[in-house]
Amino acid sequence: MRYFIELSFFGKNYHGWQSQPKAISVQEVLEQGLSTILRTPISVVGAGRTDSGVHASQMFAHFDVTEPLPTNFVHRLNAFLPKDIAVHNIYEMKPNAHTRFDALKRTYQYHISTQKDVFAYDYAMFFTHTLNIAIMNEAAQILLDYSDFQCFSKTHTDVKTFICKIYKAHWEKIDKQLVFTIIADRFLRNMVRAIVGTLIDVGLQKLSLTDFEDIILSKNRSKAGASVPACGLFLTHIEYPEELFIQKIN
Repeated sequence: MRYFIELSFFGKNYHGWQSQPKAISVQEVLEQGLSTILRTPISVVGAGRTDSGVHASQMFAHFDVTEPLPTNFVHRLNAFLPKDIAVHNIYEMKPNAHTRFDALKRTYQYHISTQKDVFAYDYAMFFTHTLNIAIMNEAAQILLDYSDFQCFSKTHTDVKTFICKIYKAHWEKIDKQLVFTIIADRFLRNMVRAIVGTLIDVGLQKLSLTDFEDIILSKNRSKAGASVPACGLFLTHIEYPEELFIQKIN
């Protein structure tokens, strides 16, 4: 039987989602918890990779087992996991459901704190220079006109294509923060952080709208802005076809 786990994690103490040698990851900790409770080795497949220090308010991973899950499974798993990883729901799925390949849309948000906030340093970038949000939103709309985002991708990656469909990209001011929301069918490694860094250059009027468009057309990462810190980035939502879900488990 195949199950989806819906979880969240605070990424400060992890080297991203993906398991890797000599560095702790969210995937590794989750697999340890599942394997311990189910008393058999369990491997999970995540909906995607997140970089070191990036957070997720909604993440999905899937795993397979031959026996039904024990009662009160979510509670037992949460009791085993550390305080910075929380499981919210377990779903029984269609046998071929895949957290990565079946995802229709993914949503990320980037948070910028515009005033010194002693409680925000772990989940927002501290930035006090004046930004022109209106022109940053004009530049963000240009993203929707293109599909090749090699200029915003980490170099020397093993991806086969740089094509992504962006559905929404927008800045808004919420209290003392600027929040950038972007929705796409997929994202390249470091893509959101590179986009935000380049849009900040637009907001500082270091780049014009024409410059921003030329960067996209160049397909050259060195032309784009610097990547912003990982602490401000959250994976917030992943959308799947409803027909893949069979039922929610306890």
